[in-house]
Amino acid sequence: MKRALIMLVAAGCLRASTPTAWEMNTYQDFLKGRFQNVSLTRDGRLRLAPALDTFFSSDQPAVWSLAAGVDGSVYAGTGHRGRVFRIDAQGKSEIVFAAAQSEVFALAVDGKGVLYAGTSPDGKVYRIEKGKAVEYFAPGTKYIWALKFAADGAMLVATGDQGKIFRVTGAGKGEVYYETGQNHVTALAFDSAGRLLAGTEPNGILYRIENHNKSFVLYDANLPEIRSIVPAPDGSVYVAALGGGLAGRAGSPAGAGAAGQIGAPVTGASMSITVEGSAQSGADLKPKAEAPKPAQPAPLPPAAPVVDLSGVEKSAIYRIGADHSVDTLWSSKEENVYDLALAGADLIFSTDFQGRLWRLSPDRKATLVAQTNEGETTRVVEAMGGWLAASASAGKIFRLRGQTSTAGVYESPVHDAGAVARWGKLTWRDGAGGVSFRTRSGNSARPDRTWSEWSGALTDPENSQTPSPNARYVQWKAELAGGELDRVSLAYLTQNNPPVVKNVSVTLQWAGPSQQARPAAAQASQGQAYSITVTDTGEAGASSATGTPTQTVARASEQQLQIAWQAEDPDGDRLAYSLHFRGEGEREWKPIRVNPAETSVTLDGDALADGRYFFRVTASDRAVNPPAAARESELISPPVVIDNTPPVVTVGPPRRAGNAVEIDVEAVDATSPLRRAEYSLDAGPWTPVEARDGVADSRKESFAVRIESLPAGERLVVVRVYDAAGNAGLAKVVLNSPNSGTGYEIPKL
Repeated sequence: MKRALIMLVAAGCLRASTPTAWEMNTYQDFLKGRFQNVSLTRDGRLRLAPALDTFFSSDQPAVWSLAAGVDGSVYAGTGHRGRVFRIDAQGKSEIVFAAAQSEVFALAVDGKGVLYAGTSPDGKVYRIEKGKAVEYFAPGTKYIWALKFAADGAMLVATGDQGKIFRVTGAGKGEVYYETGQNHVTALAFDSAGRLLAGTEPNGILYRIENHNKSFVLYDANLPEIRSIVPAPDGSVYVAALGGGLAGRAGSPAGAGAAGQIGAPVTGASMSITVEGSAQSGADLKPKAEAPKPAQPAPLPPAAPVVDLSGVEKSAIYRIGADHSVDTLWSSKEENVYDLALAGADLIFSTDFQGRLWRLSPDRKATLVAQTNEGETTRVVEAMGGWLAASASAGKIFRLRGQTSTAGVYESPVHDAGAVARWGKLTWRDGAGGVSFRTRSGNSARPDRTWSEWSGALTDPENSQTPSPNARYVQWKAELAGGELDRVSLAYLTQNNPPVVKNVSVTLQWAGPSQQARPAAAQASQGQAYSITVTDTGEAGASSATGTPTQTVARASEQQLQIAWQAEDPDGDRLAYSLHFRGEGEREWKPIRVNPAETSVTLDGDALADGRYFFRVTASDRAVNPPAAARESELISPPVVIDNTPPVVTVGPPRRAGNAVEIDVEAVDATSPLRRAEYSLDAGPWTPVEARDGVADSRKESFAVRIESLPAGERLVVVRVYDAAGNAGLAKVVLNSPNSGTGYEIPKL
């Protein structure tokens, strides 16, 4: 734990200039790879596995069911052409039954060695003996999932889609033995006391059926389907449940494998299955030479109720004790368990992920024994001096023998360095020698023909330089001829990526005690005007013995120029910045700040004279990289107009126009175009004034102020013109009307 903590702290301090190590040294690390004749122990050790070979290839899309014959042979039921094969100890095979239905999900051999096959989707049971097949029982259901013989010779038939179990005592002689109320009965077994056990779907209920229509719920699992039941001699029962992906499979082939073929018969999920021909009763059903018929979709099982599987595992293995206590021995969020078998005190089980075979010891330690690297391993039986595993996606049967493989290969998952990397040394810990490594690299997330070839063998566990070319992705494989492997580390140094300056913004802001006193008109002008406050106490103390001084109204705040930017580094390096500016027409950049850690700089608003300017931000990672490897990038802002000078406003002579007074106004700004004009009468509200050409958009504009029916007396008219920078230029004119009528005396100004 201390070592892990040190590594975690070190990882947090890594920079682009520091090599990184990709380490694999735990069970979970190695579990992500690809195994060939290599097993993985629970404590994270790779070692040679029991020999695994392809015992039989059916040339059919899937092998659904297996049954051991009394003569040492094995029977295999397949899909999607409904063939049943007999395979002898030497691997020689023959077709003993070609069903009119597309799938053979269930096989059973009675005490006399006679084979029975359950077909789907037109559920029927056939008796197969000496190359002849006759219809034995038709329950009137769509699916037959399991067949089991009782001690008295009666056959129990598990069906769907009505969830019924039939008891058959002879050809055509059968009755409903128990109705579960579920959609499907998916598994059957007899416990040590001879009582029938039945697993169901979609509620994952395990029933113990005492007699006709009399049962006890032995366990109600959180997962939708009870897939396999294995009674133990001590009265306990081992159960495999699955269904973590049931909702996702509702609209796709059940358990579809990597190659896209249909997977194991997961009940309650949609299955794409085919039907050939019509039922034949009492005929010789060995196949004749004929062209394969095109597959036609068969009716689908009825949709199962939606099951909420949030927060649960994808599959699990339970042990139900004789006292009904329940222990979860193994569970997974990635793999579905399809079949169980007892191997002494251990359990052998198969899953759908890369066709894996596992061994589970009584202390709950799971060892990955072998990996077929196919799709779902649907069935596993002990036969022919070893273990046979059926594949649903390749139509093969694999044999796991007792002797250890002489050689094996483990292929690591692909590692993403995050950027193009230079590979360093590959080191490993090999318990007894006999391990060599090869590496390859590329720039696509999945290895393809654009990747480099596998390198030559690396044999020095302490000093093997990785020969693969620089790239973003890397992979290694270990070739085992003996010994154990439990730690692999690959050092690499990623290419230092340049930082990125994403944007530069330049804004004017006000610095002062408060912005609440700013005039509303100024706030409407992009926030560029200032506010004033005048205080008159009215007390005698406000004047001196020599007179009353003139009070000057001061600006409550001043403008500031803020340059801000955003930058990031793909490697997460700490960045330093430099800020420069250049005026329009100037050639050289002038520094404002060098190496600030902050991402903004504030200048006095008057630091730059009126004009157009450019600002350049440079970001560099030199603080954490050697000079030769340091990278930098820059971004130049769009042109920024600095305008602190208000327009010059000139008021022409007022003139009468009927009952109104008209005043011509000229305004000129040296830097920015004008934006609007307005006037105020006797410090009243501001009234907008339209430009003579209709749009205020030039640095020089003319405006006409027209005031209707002025009251008698002296009147003050103030004209205000704003430029694009929010600066306001003002001018005033005084009008005098001594009469209360419509005549005015307009003084000369």
